Amino acid sequence: MDGVRPTDVVRVHREALYVLRSSIDAAHIDAYSGDAWPPEVLHSYERASLLARQEVVRGSRSRRADPGMGIDIDVRDDGQFEVLSDLVPYTIHAEGWRNGRLVFSASDSGTSLWIEVTQEQEAELQSRLGLLGTPPGALTELTPGR
Repeated sequence: MDGVRPTDVVRVHREALYVLRSSIDAAHIDAYSGDAWPPEVLHSYERASLLARQEVVRGSRSRRADPGMGIDIDVRDDGQFEVLSDLVPYTIHAEGWRNGRLVFSASDSGTSLWIEVTQEQEAELQSRLGLLGTPPGALTELTPGR
């Protein structure tokens, strides 16, 4: 995302996630960042930590597991999706899956984003970003095999 304003980086992460939301059936996030969490997302960081503790109580997460790594997110739940959307531009790692296939990966505290979208999703994403004033060069299409 070289040359892209930090506000546009945040928008690209969130809008990509929004466009993919309906097709993601599994998502996970690490509640860690290489930088300090921005104050406006601290409530979501705290909620992610709570979700991890709830996984321990339910038995779906080991008590010995790192409490901030691989927190399951149900993207159908608006509150959990908000947590994911808030933290994804800043996390060391988040991912979304569709039928066992990775379709969304954000990492390195906002410096890395990879998505797999249909042509319709790509058009919707470009349109949403354009309406927000994000420059068209904020996304790069990778050629197959890269």
